[in-house]
Amino acid sequence: PSPMVRPFRRADAARVLAAADSAGAAPLVHALRGQFEDPPNQNSWRVGIRAGGQAYSHIRRDVLHPLGPDGVRPYVDLTGEATFGPFALVSRPAAEPRIVDDPEWPGRTDLKLAWRMVEAYASAQFKYGSVFYGQMDRNWGPAGVAGIGLSNYGYSQVESGFDLGTRTLRLHALARQLTDEQDALGNRIHRYFFAHRLGLRASNRVNLGLWETVVLSGVDREFDGRYRNPLSLLLLANQYGLGSNGNVMLGLDASWRAGKGVTLQTQLALDDLQYKNTSGPDRYPNRWALTLSAFGPLGRALGWRALYTQASSLAFRTLDPFENLTDAGVGIGRNFADQDQTTVTVT
Repeated sequence: PSPMVRPFRRADAARVLAAADSAGAAPLVHALRGQFEDPPNQNSWRVGIRAGGQAYSHIRRDVLHPLGPDGVRPYVDLTGEATFGPFALVSRPAAEPRIVDDPEWPGRTDLKLAWRMVEAYASAQFKYGSVFYGQMDRNWGPAGVAGIGLSNYGYSQVESGFDLGTRTLRLHALARQLTDEQDALGNRIHRYFFAHRLGLRASNRVNLGLWETVVLSGVDREFDGRYRNPLSLLLLANQYGLGSNGNVMLGLDASWRAGKGVTLQTQLALDDLQYKNTSGPDRYPNRWALTLSAFGPLGRALGWRALYTQASSLAFRTLDPFENLTDAGVGIGRNFADQDQTTVTVT
């Protein structure tokens, strides 16, 4: 239902599954449809508990950059959700002792039993859009890899946002306050993040997206209104507008269902392009990142996915460390730069 933006609504998943639930469809399609469709009554609630264990060879969640000890820890989360009319309320706290040893956990590390909010949000959903306040994991980009500009690599943080439009044209926007930093003089540096994305469903097979993200920072810095305008080009507001500090990343997404079940996807992001002083002493490296992905069926029982992604050495960093595309040192989108990664999976 939304090839390059996650999460998507259960109602959108149910709509797509209903179209695929024919006599020859796999039993999984019918089972998922039953899970995702809302009950006949408009108002509903659900509570649940899930318990188990987490086993790991290294405590960092990125398996390609292992760090920290191994171990086995218990895990429990509680889910409560309610829907009434167009409104949805969701809360999912988790007891997760593992996180106190995770070097990328931004919370307290002096506890034996640590809790975190996996999800906690309120949402109002209407025919042509929705509004959101709270926290949940998000990822913009091809499935199977962290999105370049926005991803679920870090732990979810509180934000507000909305999406507006139809299946053909849809606008997403979200804003959050990042963790404050401190400079060498002891000044408190306020930091903010804004992202917006315009998606176009060019045909039943082709989906395109243009997006921008920005990190703002400064002593006593406020969240400038021109950087929260979802219909404004942040690049123009920053570099060619009033010229105030801000680190803007511009990105392009494309998804094409090529045929025979094969889908091709790509994501390109540009942070800085050196168009002047290309050979002078003030020259700095271009900063960019790219992902190419393809997936499809392999016979009747298997599926395959292949992806290649690259990020330049300074793709998510800048000369001013307070404008890095990070929160508490952890990537808001992709966490690691200066890499080439090739992944092939069969499931």
